[in-house]
Amino acid sequence: MIFSFDAFVTAALFDRAGRAAFALGDGTVRLEADGGYVTVEAHGGPIGGAVLSAVVHPSGHGLITGGDDGRVVWSRIENGEVVATVLAEVKGKWIEHLAASPASGLIAFTAGKEAHVRDVADAAFSRVFAHEKTVSGLAFDSKGRRLATAAYGGAQLWWAKIAEQKPQVLKWAGSHIAVSFSPDGKFLVSSMQENQLHGWRLSDGKDMRMGGYPAKIKSMSFFDKGNLMVTAGANGAVVWPFAGASGPMGKEAAEIGFSRDSMVVRVAGVENLPVALAGQDNGKIWAAHMRTGRIETLKAEKGSPISALSVSADGKRLAWGDEDGEAGVLDIPDLSGPRTI
Repeated sequence: MIFSFDAFVTAALFDRAGRAAFALGDGTVRLEADGGYVTVEAHGGPIGGAVLSAVVHPSGHGLITGGDDGRVVWSRIENGEVVATVLAEVKGKWIEHLAASPASGLIAFTAGKEAHVRDVADAAFSRVFAHEKTVSGLAFDSKGRRLATAAYGGAQLWWAKIAEQKPQVLKWAGSHIAVSFSPDGKFLVSSMQENQLHGWRLSDGKDMRMGGYPAKIKSMSFFDKGNLMVTAGANGAVVWPFAGASGPMGKEAAEIGFSRDSMVVRVAGVENLPVALAGQDNGKIWAAHMRTGRIETLKAEKGSPISALSVSADGKRLAWGDEDGEAGVLDIPDLSGPRTI
């Protein structure tokens, strides 16, 4: 399926049922339905607005989006009707980052120098964690109990439900723009403004320097049951090993799918398989199997830079979007065997 939305595609995601959903720069959410899509007017109203961030709701049903209108909105289809519910609002702030945990039912969002936590099962629950600098990234651990925030100077770890606390501070000079826990909870990785990653082993706080990138790393994803992490920011997709107690410490990354005339700007991974997917700044998309070495082009047509990429939970479908509003859903072939002609 191919769609033309005529607005920047902020996110392309799959809900728990495997239906694609797209969040757009015009403030709308488009939900896959009956071979097409339905439109949810989530943000902006008559004066317009933009979706800046999006995650799947902890229930797996519909999308939660953050907008430049200061609202956090849950968009879904219920009993055949399109529904948009405002979950939170912080007037005068942009909601640039979101995180959600199916395990704990918590959602988190940024609003300037604050990180907010809400519980979808308890409308009265609210936590606000203040920072000295603007919060520029969020992530829950696999259990949804700890929240990592990124800002200038490093990352901070918070117990998501505790009101009054001092966070664990992980220092590293520079501006950190995104953060992610490894699925086993042993490592925290941040993307930096300075064209590099930085990581911490959480058992002892030991630093991991992960540099050598020619461009900013706008996207990273764990895959292969957490044994591997793929990132954008180079002419190919960069893959780091995370198996074992030391993860990538003392190890080299591999670069796959190298192209002289394009950069990988978005990546995704199949959770349970050694399959990574990459979207390029020329609009092309490909998939690679890390064991067989097989690489397949999934979208050969050139276009605007890919701005959104994700894989369904069963690893069979890929949702994508680009900066000019083109989007689609593709099937991911079985790459475990040799290529057939």
